[in-house]
Amino acid sequence: MNAYIQHQVDPVVRKNLDFKLDQIPRFWFGGDPFRTRMFDALSLTFPVGERYFIQSVRALRDRITDDTLQQKVTDFIQQEAQHGLAHDRMNNEMKKQGMPVDDFVKFMDDRFSYLIKNRSKQYNIAMTAAAEHLTAMMAETFYSKKETLMDVHPYVRALFAWHAIEEMEHRDVAFDVMQEVGEVSERLRKFALTFITIQMFGFTFYRANVMLKYDGFNRLERAKFAIQGLPWFFGKEGKLSAMRQQYQDWFKADFHPSQHPVIRQYQTWIDTLAETDDPISAGEAFWQAAR
Repeated sequence: MNAYIQHQVDPVVRKNLDFKLDQIPRFWFGGDPFRTRMFDALSLTFPVGERYFIQSVRALRDRITDDTLQQKVTDFIQQEAQHGLAHDRMNNEMKKQGMPVDDFVKFMDDRFSYLIKNRSKQYNIAMTAAAEHLTAMMAETFYSKKETLMDVHPYVRALFAWHAIEEMEHRDVAFDVMQEVGEVSERLRKFALTFITIQMFGFTFYRANVMLKYDGFNRLERAKFAIQGLPWFFGKEGKLSAMRQQYQDWFKADFHPSQHPVIRQYQTWIDTLAETDDPISAGEAFWQAAR
């Protein structure tokens, strides 16, 4: 049995949010090509990845007897579908820049389709729960300190803020499905996070490097970008390195995602969206409220 639930917010489905992504510059992370393309590479993953998460959870839905969890699964599916649509729009902007978006998407779609057809339901729900844990931690990491995304264009910052909010809202859904009806072993659960981490960041770096090549940077320039840019993500003081403790919590036998607090300024985003009906204003208020 997992440890008690401590910090929890319910998922809310939000549709038709406009982030004006057709107005963002090519290198929207303060003119930094490497950081921009690393985040762009993550965005490329989301539409296909979200569909895989939906399929993994849906495959076990008929086993769920708890009405509350059933409703959360419904909300999870709808939220993930909206994330996919929003990042499709961002990916279309990359396509306009000449990026090989269709090639990336086809590769990932083929990979996820293979997993759904050839791996067990246990394997797929474990991978989904692990990925959801990883993205929820990333959401916390990127928005807990104001300086982290200070140089990001406000429209992109608002897109990722909305995605971060909803990742926190449904961070425990796939985990609860896995634990309640997934029949996933502890060995598989722990393996899943290690494997998905290697896969996610390995492919992210690969796609970022390819996009930088399409941007016109030669091999030496791209190598310099990596040497100078990777420590921002993974160095001793790196932004992702800061989530080490939360990451390791996954491997505890009594772990539950709700043991981690929801980001401090969560309510700021909720209240600002309610007041303005504008996700860009909500994203700006959310970022401004960070420490």
